[in-house]
Amino acid sequence: MNARTLTDLVTEELAAIGAPFDRRPDRPARTTQWCSKLPGFGTRCYASGHKTYVVQAAMGGRTRTVTIADCRVITEANARGIARRVLLRVQTGENPAEARVKTKAVPIFAKFLDRYWASAVAGWKASTLDRNRYYRNHLDAAFPRRHLDKISPGDVRRWFAKVTRTAGPAAANRTFELMLSLFRKAEEWGELPSGSNPCQGIKRNKLRKHECLLSVEELARLGQALEQEAQICPQEVAALRLIILTGCRKSEICHLTWDEVRGRRLLLHDAKTGPRTVWLGREAQSVLKRIERHPMRDEVFWTEGGRLAIKRLDACYWRVRAAAGLDHVRLHDLRHNFASHAATMSETLPMIAKLLGHADIKMTARYAHLDDAPVMEACEAIGAALRMVVAPGCPEN
Repeated sequence: MNARTLTDLVTEELAAIGAPFDRRPDRPARTTQWCSKLPGFGTRCYASGHKTYVVQAAMGGRTRTVTIADCRVITEANARGIARRVLLRVQTGENPAEARVKTKAVPIFAKFLDRYWASAVAGWKASTLDRNRYYRNHLDAAFPRRHLDKISPGDVRRWFAKVTRTAGPAAANRTFELMLSLFRKAEEWGELPSGSNPCQGIKRNKLRKHECLLSVEELARLGQALEQEAQICPQEVAALRLIILTGCRKSEICHLTWDEVRGRRLLLHDAKTGPRTVWLGREAQSVLKRIERHPMRDEVFWTEGGRLAIKRLDACYWRVRAAAGLDHVRLHDLRHNFASHAATMSETLPMIAKLLGHADIKMTARYAHLDDAPVMEACEAIGAALRMVVAPGCPEN
């Protein structure tokens, strides 16, 4: 027998004596007994016999009622004390509901990261975007569900230490710069109050300095390896020689166009630090004169697929340095080598800064105005010191 048939039997028996079956008794689901001594505090009684303590107050233009606890859990005296303190806080203007709304108004880290990224990408070069995509992985895993205002300096320190362990000190420093920039934007866009950046005051990792001044014997080995590789990859080798002889960045050389080659100068339109002039010594000019020019393209360095790719240049250099026994020398160290030779020739820091295209004092020093003549003389002197790198394949004029 199920409940339905039992109900039917009861209904029939009641009908036999002339009484209807009351399926829904006319009684309230719950009642509340309010305390006369403490308005706003009461005991709520349910039809089941269950009782709870409640507190009621006007907040934000609405009357709100909140259950304190089950009557079986705490005593009435304790519940009344809680209600008294809650009502006092409401009277002083505190509104927990509004506080929750404010918290929700501050964006969570993951969503703000997307917004920051979309804004920053517009000002990044393609190479910068490629590099930063790797660092983005560490940002995505940082505080995905945390509201920005709930991220403390301690949280950032722990995250920075973790990235240092997993990705290395240099990558951690670069990722940290993105995190710092993100919180600066949060302040600038009004998502956080000014001066609340949790990245402020956190020290970056100390990095090992790559001192690079190749000896005469090392330069000779490098020159021989370049000459051998030139039989296979003439474009890549010419680009490497130009990096060595000018101190240019590899991106500046790979993106170089004939329109930017103006006699004894390179007028770089889109260098990392903005438009700049690179002076060419005799050795660097000799390298450019020997490059086969594409009849249909303006790029100085090209392959069948188009402009010489940085990855292809890297691969060529790895073969060259292995053949020369210089596995410890990075491609970027060739740029440092140019600066190191300038320093050994007692060139001033402003002079080296202009030769390398550095933009601020942290790299070299504040620019003083330099005439073109001494810069050209410095290029000639450095080129002469590095001549053995190109001498096997580039006779002097």
